[in-house]
Amino acid sequence: MTPRLSYADWLIESRARKLIVRWGDWRDMRDDFAWDIPECFNIAERCCDSWAALDAGRVALTHVAQNGAADDWSFGDLKAASDRLATVLRARGLGKGDRIAVFLGQGPEVLITHFAAYKLGAVVLPLFTLFGADALFYRLSDSGARVVVTDAQNTEKLTEIRDALPDLAEVYSTSPIDTARDFWAEIDAADPLPRPDVTLAEDPAVMIYTSGTTGPPKGVLHAHRFLLGHLPCVETYNEDFPQAGDKGWTPADWAWIGGLMDLALPFLYFGVPIVSHRMRKFDADAAYRLIAAHRIRNLFMPPTALKLLRQSDAPADDVQIRSIGSGGESLGAGLLGWAREVLGVDVNEFYGQTECNLVLSSVAGAMAVKPGSMGQPIPGHDVAIIDAHGNPSPPGEMGEIAVRTGDPVMFLSYWNLPDKTAAKFDQDWMRTGDLAVRDTDGYFTFASRDDDVITSAGYRIGPSEIENCLQTHPDVAMAAVVGVPDPLRTEAVKAFVVLRAGANEAGMADQLIQLVRDRISPHVAPRLVEFVDELPMTATGKIMRRELREPDAP
Repeated sequence: MTPRLSYADWLIESRARKLIVRWGDWRDMRDDFAWDIPECFNIAERCCDSWAALDAGRVALTHVAQNGAADDWSFGDLKAASDRLATVLRARGLGKGDRIAVFLGQGPEVLITHFAAYKLGAVVLPLFTLFGADALFYRLSDSGARVVVTDAQNTEKLTEIRDALPDLAEVYSTSPIDTARDFWAEIDAADPLPRPDVTLAEDPAVMIYTSGTTGPPKGVLHAHRFLLGHLPCVETYNEDFPQAGDKGWTPADWAWIGGLMDLALPFLYFGVPIVSHRMRKFDADAAYRLIAAHRIRNLFMPPTALKLLRQSDAPADDVQIRSIGSGGESLGAGLLGWAREVLGVDVNEFYGQTECNLVLSSVAGAMAVKPGSMGQPIPGHDVAIIDAHGNPSPPGEMGEIAVRTGDPVMFLSYWNLPDKTAAKFDQDWMRTGDLAVRDTDGYFTFASRDDDVITSAGYRIGPSEIENCLQTHPDVAMAAVVGVPDPLRTEAVKAFVVLRAGANEAGMADQLIQLVRDRISPHVAPRLVEFVDELPMTATGKIMRRELREPDAP
């Protein structure tokens, strides 16, 4: 019988996994830090199986349904289900390096599929449930995904594109449906996996697509070790994490690197329970109720969610929040002050991107916070400002944020794009494409992007995919998409559209917005559409989006 850990013993084991050995002054933590990446490492073993071996009954996840009903999943439950799913997938020929797509919202099935894939040495492809047919088709075809795990509602989205996906062998649905295999029935009928495959820390584990300014989204391939690379920030933004009573939740979908790696998997690595709840649209009052009802103490909150919490009249008296992390855009002194006064907690901001996440942070418990600043390099990460030639820039001079190569959190490559992968690196640095200034105290302050990526409600949105979609409408001759200032979302997506001669503008804006919602995803659909006679172009025919972002554009 599997032994049960006392709470004190769990805390000892959990804190033994910490990478930051001494909590205190930021400079001391950086000086004391040293990576120790094992040759063999597997995310499922660390986040699930190792805890199940110590205490199979310990709660790993509480899933809260739409009606508020809560269902606890222990580490033993997740291990047993993922072992059986791994047997199911192996019987279908899945193995090392194969891509397995997870097209689900937050819930136990997501974790079970992740862990099963890792046990086979396969690569998980998280997909956002709001993706439409075009966005799905591109990612599934480009990745060559062999399997999709989804639910009955989203299975319908796959119907119209499945015949055009020759690599897609199987679709599993978490609820019974004629057009897909029954996820739970096949798990129940399977034997446990005799033993997981051994994976190296450098073996591929996860691929997340990210948007750029030109061309379609790129698949960012990460190794198993990237989980370890996230831990120093998770330990610090949660202020000497883990502690007794900690429990985490984020409204950010686990299909994105923020929801998955800023909270979900790192918390399970430490044996800290998490809550899953599918919010199609963030509701501040419902979030407060969830936090209070389930005694959630640790949050990763995208900036837009924090702004909506601030606008809510819901009382915060019943919530007992210990830590909040946020990233993606600057919060400002007003929002930081509100959180401190109303929620009784400092919001710790951090910076990263899909290719190299969580490398800068501002942590109130370990440094003097400068509002507007992203903070300093997190222990274990070497971050600099470099110039156009790849040389470090002096304090006070604007340049590009760069991370020294060899960082465990850094991506392996862009999927099937060796030229774009090579272009991301310059000498000993990985370029982020973001411009900033570093002051004499070592604090980084974001200035701007050096490209046209739009930051809206915490999402990084590339214009190219939206423009291509708009131009499929028979009445659209040309389209350009930019971000414009928005008080809630930081930026709103705006489309400038040139219609073909004779086309009628009446009702066209709503048609185009709906087209993008249906074919790509509601979260990237334009909120504003402006019809223009022509777009500003360079002599070589490139759209000058910078001019379109001017207040009096076009």
